[in-house]
Amino acid sequence: MTRSIRGVLPIAPTPFQDTGEIDYPGLERLVNWAYSQGIDGLCTGMVSELLRLTGSERIELTHRLAEMNAGRGAMVASVGAESVNQAVVFADEALRAGCDAIMAIPPVSLSLPDGELEHYYRCLADRIPLPLIVQDASGYVGRPISLDLCVRLLDAYGPDKILFKPEAAPTGPNVSTLRDRSHGRARIFEGSGGICLVDSYRRGICGSMPGMEAVDAVVALWQALERGDESATYRLYLPLCALVALQCQAGLDGFLAIEKYLLVRRGLLPSAHRRRPHTWELDRETAAEVDRLWEHLRCAAAAVKQSEP
Repeated sequence: MTRSIRGVLPIAPTPFQDTGEIDYPGLERLVNWAYSQGIDGLCTGMVSELLRLTGSERIELTHRLAEMNAGRGAMVASVGAESVNQAVVFADEALRAGCDAIMAIPPVSLSLPDGELEHYYRCLADRIPLPLIVQDASGYVGRPISLDLCVRLLDAYGPDKILFKPEAAPTGPNVSTLRDRSHGRARIFEGSGGICLVDSYRRGICGSMPGMEAVDAVVALWQALERGDESATYRLYLPLCALVALQCQAGLDGFLAIEKYLLVRRGLLPSAHRRRPHTWELDRETAAEVDRLWEHLRCAAAAVKQSEP
């Protein structure tokens, strides 16, 4: 039986040594810290730099993360690839590693018609006996997935098998449309890093898949939403939203650069190394604003924690 897939399940970054090799001891320390902050599971995804890993590295990362997870929460492996054959290989390895679900973006090098995209997802759903999270990552990579296709997959396989992570803009209205078109059956996760978390929560999502750099604040925000604490919700959300807005200004590479900068600044990783090529580098003035925003968020999280009964 797979573990419940709900709540805050951050996307694990792939830490690298300055030589470019994956830093597995650093990753394990980060995973243990994240569980100490109350996360509900782990995922791999685009901010794991999966598309910059070799095939063997990507498979090893899935197995090593599943071992580090050690059954403490749900483990979701991202398996999206440019062909069905590749995606199935990655999905088979996720199953072998003991993951609880797989998640797949569409191929990014092609603009596929609905029929081909449906075939891609049906092959994964038919081959792998795990829940499949259909990820529309078109807010930063690829093209949107039609809501008609999402509903067809849900009708064919049911809500325990097919879940969703819609990231196409506008996020909130798309969440509501998928919710309404599926008559409330769709189980939906947001992946905005937290910038759309409050709005999406009010529309009925069942979880969030943020980055790892401020996951302690995201956990506190999720808990505030769950208990209906409006004061704590906005005390946390406003500085988090400002920070993520700064991260998103340069797309996926900007998010990665600032995420790793903060993880190093917080003493959670030793290196901010990213796989090249890069489209964006963190400049001194942006880093200074990140520092200021992080201090606001840190203080807000401490105040909320102190005020809890």
